[in-house]
Amino acid sequence: MEALAVRLSHLDTEAGGAIRVVMFYDTLMRRRVDLPALARASAGLAECVAGIRLHGTGRAIRMSPDGREASGPPLPASTTEPITLDEEEIGTVWLERPGPPNPLDEVLLDRLAIAAAGVVERYGPARTTMADPALIELVISSENDDAARARALRLLGFAAGMPVRVVAVRSRLPLDQVSGLVCPARLVKAAPVADVGVILATTMDPARFPAGVHAGIGAAESPERSWREARTALRFATPRRPVVHYADLGVLALLAEVPQDAARDNADVIAIARIASNPEDLDTLDVYCATGSLRRAADLLHLHHSSVARRLEHLGRTLGIDLTEPTGLTRARLALIAWRLLDD
Repeated sequence: MEALAVRLSHLDTEAGGAIRVVMFYDTLMRRRVDLPALARASAGLAECVAGIRLHGTGRAIRMSPDGREASGPPLPASTTEPITLDEEEIGTVWLERPGPPNPLDEVLLDRLAIAAAGVVERYGPARTTMADPALIELVISSENDDAARARALRLLGFAAGMPVRVVAVRSRLPLDQVSGLVCPARLVKAAPVADVGVILATTMDPARFPAGVHAGIGAAESPERSWREARTALRFATPRRPVVHYADLGVLALLAEVPQDAARDNADVIAIARIASNPEDLDTLDVYCATGSLRRAADLLHLHHSSVARRLEHLGRTLGIDLTEPTGLTRARLALIAWRLLDD
């Protein structure tokens, strides 16, 4: 292998060189090398440091042309290429070449990325996040029997009897990226179903959801019931409270069961709709309902408490609700939630 790398490092033409690079990686794959060996051979061929990193592990493999692990701080990558498996980006390969790039760097990295994906598919440790939406639907649908659900879970990689939680997500970020953040180095499967992203996992870290993502997390260990709960919790998500656990909703979850026509005709909900055209009023009411405290609301709104008091007095008159009384505060909060559920 080393002799072949030496010969290929003195190529005369780009066309012939590209063919030889392809042949070089074909030989490596036939020999079933692992990722460190793949990086070592690539560094020898490129005559500079070559690197491989998988998103699932976060560990970088850097090899120098002498066949040893690269020491010292890494140089800026001169050329990079994503590693993709099942149309999902699972990592990156790169070269740290000082000076101008070699004309064959692009084809070398392309073949290195393909080879790295093949190694991961054969040996691991990374697994893809995105799954067949049809399998995900088999798991979460209440219309399927337990046998079909168990088979779908096995095909997705979940062991029999393993509790599976479901998360419903709305996000502008790619679903595989969101899943990887909340389930680092753990089994997780995801797919879009209708207009909602679905994540299946045994454990996750809700604090790792990135900004801008709205998520509802089911409480039940039964995936079909957890999906119903997650979908309900997602309806309660707002920019101020983007991640909602169904278990934290308690009796508020019943509001999701109220028929929309009945909620739309309610006098308090109608009153909320009237003030919704003024974002300042809506934000003030939202913060006050969430905190139940004039001074705490003033702190969050970065206003003097007397200014917030004047706003609430005006809002109370507009809504026809005394916001200073516990009953009035409860009415306003429930009406605000019901109005948002209508918008969903």
